Amino acid sequence: MLRHFAGVGPDRGNPERSERAMQSRFRPAFKIALLLTVTLLLMGAGDESARFNELGHRMMCACGCNQILLECNHVGCSYSDRMRAELMTAVDRGDSDDLTLQGFVQKYGPTVLAAPTKAGFNRVAWIMPYAALILGIGLVSFIVRAWRNRPLLRPADAPVPVHGAELEHFREQAQKETEV
Repeated sequence: MLRHFAGVGPDRGNPERSERAMQSRFRPAFKIALLLTVTLLLMGAGDESARFNELGHRMMCACGCNQILLECNHVGCSYSDRMRAELMTAVDRGDSDDLTLQGFVQKYGPTVLAAPTKAGFNRVAWIMPYAALILGIGLVSFIVRAWRNRPLLRPADAPVPVHGAELEHFREQAQKETEV
């Protein structure tokens, strides 16, 4: 096979036959590339269901059950059915995700969002857990370091070590006092 490309072998004198051999080798690769391109282009088609699910899981049901909109399982919940219908209408209309969420926030209030937005004052809700964790770790390490580096305090009543002649004097005194 390598001889065909190197210009050696039986096809050396026939350039037309060599060209056909190369085309037959690249034809499957072209078909695969074409198939991948078409597949990638069609992946975006019919994603309304995926958008509906993604947006429905980013919202809470307004009935007060504290469940995600698409997972509200109350029998006869009037909010979830109505909100799902509104969401499907917005997705069918082609509204953007932000526009759809803003419409629900205006109608049902900011509690309809499952997670706070990452803009404005709502950033505090995203930053505070991490800030509290870092502050807590810093405080604990400060306290441990302070305890570890504190000097050992001797109470005022602690005996002072005695050496030499004074030690002998105390021994004699103890012996005299314990004799019967």
